[in-house]
Amino acid sequence: MCVSDSREKLQMAAMVASVAAASGDEVTVFFSMNAMLHFVKGRAAEAPAEGEFGRLMAADKGVPSFKQLFAYAADLGDAKLLPCSMAVDLLKASEEDLDPMLGPPTGLTRFLSDAEGAQLFTF
Repeated sequence: MCVSDSREKLQMAAMVASVAAASGDEVTVFFSMNAMLHFVKGRAAEAPAEGEFGRLMAADKGVPSFKQLFAYAADLGDAKLLPCSMAVDLLKASEEDLDPMLGPPTGLTRFLSDAEGAQLFTF
């Protein structure tokens, strides 16, 4: 579950998702709250750094962005990347406004029901 817009938390969520998906684990990432801003056209441009590591990642062109890593997770490991339907509604975003790597808007109840018995990380 990804709810923060901090560069460090988005990066860690993307690293965990991409490594787990590439390792063959079933991965679903649920984006809500401020994290959603980075997956809607015309919204947040760059994730703010929370601390020194965020600033270092922003300056180092050799570090893949969190969006690249989420795309790798979806492309290489079949990870599901799901936007929160409430967040999509609040942002008044249409499906065309959403990043194409995202799946269909999904409610929190559905996400939690589908994730029952699985490991759940919140970033």
